[in-house]
Amino acid sequence: MKRRDFSLLATATGAAASVIWPTFAHADAAKPEAGTDYVMVDPRAPVEAPAGKIEVVEFFWYNCPHCNAFEPQLEGWIKTLPKDFAFRRVPVAFRDDFVPQQRLYFALEAMGLVEKLHAKVFAAIHVEKLDLSKAAAITDWVVKQGVDKVKFSEQYNSFSVATKSTKAAQLQNAYKVEGVPALGVAGRFYVDGSLAKGMDKALKIVESLAAGIRSGK
Repeated sequence: MKRRDFSLLATATGAAASVIWPTFAHADAAKPEAGTDYVMVDPRAPVEAPAGKIEVVEFFWYNCPHCNAFEPQLEGWIKTLPKDFAFRRVPVAFRDDFVPQQRLYFALEAMGLVEKLHAKVFAAIHVEKLDLSKAAAITDWVVKQGVDKVKFSEQYNSFSVATKSTKAAQLQNAYKVEGVPALGVAGRFYVDGSLAKGMDKALKIVESLAAGIRSGK
C-alpha cells in the first residue's frame, strides 16, 4: 500500500482492503534490475545485524490489509532462511496516529510475545474488525490475551519502546519507504510490492540480492 492510500484507511479500512498489490507471472531466472525491480539505497541505511549476516527488514503496519495478506507467506519464508540472514520487523509510522501500533509491536517484542501474538493482532484487526488504533484499546486487547496489564503497560510506556519507535521512523525514512509491506536488504536495497509487481516476487528479489552480497557484488 502506497503512502497516498493511507488516508483512505483512516475512515474505511475495509473498503481499502480490496486494493491489493498486483501480482504478475514472471520468470524466476530473470535477474532483477535496479531502478525497475528494486531501488538502491543511497546513502545506505543503518543495520543492526552483526558482521557476516545479511539483514532483511520487513516494514509493516498492522492496519494495512496488504501486510495482513502477506504475513502468512512471510512467516513461511522466514522458516526457510539461510543461517547468514538476520531478519527483523519494523513497524512504520507515516503519521502520528501510527505510533500506538509501533509501541504495541515493540512492547510485544520486549516481552517475548511476538511469536504468540503478532499474527493475532492482524486477525483482531482484519478478521474481528477491532479498532486497535489507540493505547487503551490496545491494552484491553492484550490483557484479554492473558498478558499482565501492569507489565505490558510498563513496556508500552517505557523509554526503551519510545526509543525503538523513533529509530523505526528514522529507518523507514533512511530506506525511503514508499508503501508497506516493503523489504530492506543490508541497508543497501529497497523493494516493495509496487516495484516487484507482487510480494511473492519481492521475496525472490531479496534472495537474488542476498546472493549478490554473498558473492561480493
